[in-house]
Amino acid sequence: QVQLVESGGGLVQPGGSLTLSCAASKTIFSNSVMNWYRQAPGKQREFVAGITITNSPNYADSVKGRFTISRDNAKNTVYLQMNSLKPEDTAVYYCNAATIFYNYWGQGTQVTVSS
Repeated sequence: QVQLVESGGGLVQPGGSLTLSCAASKTIFSNSVMNWYRQAPGKQREFVAGITITNSPNYADSVKGRFTISRDNAKNTVYLQMNSLKPEDTAVYYCNAATIFYNYWGQGTQVTVSS
């Protein structure tokens, strides 16, 4: 069974920072583009950031300059460093591992930005 285990969500004030982590099995991690998506209440799930096997990142316009995605191949873990958080960043954040053959999701971690 494929497992993507997310951690690091929580409550943070506007302007604050959080780092999300997502650990995967070695086989999945080493062959997948790793992505972060988010879903706010009443909205569709949306792409946040992704990183290829060769460490090429890609970001949604709404988070460019504030979020940084990275991957640690030794730990089979992808990170999402989130800075300058805004209330509109509040959502459940999901880790995703994708290739042309599969598309796996984590269980999600809640991020709430509020004063």
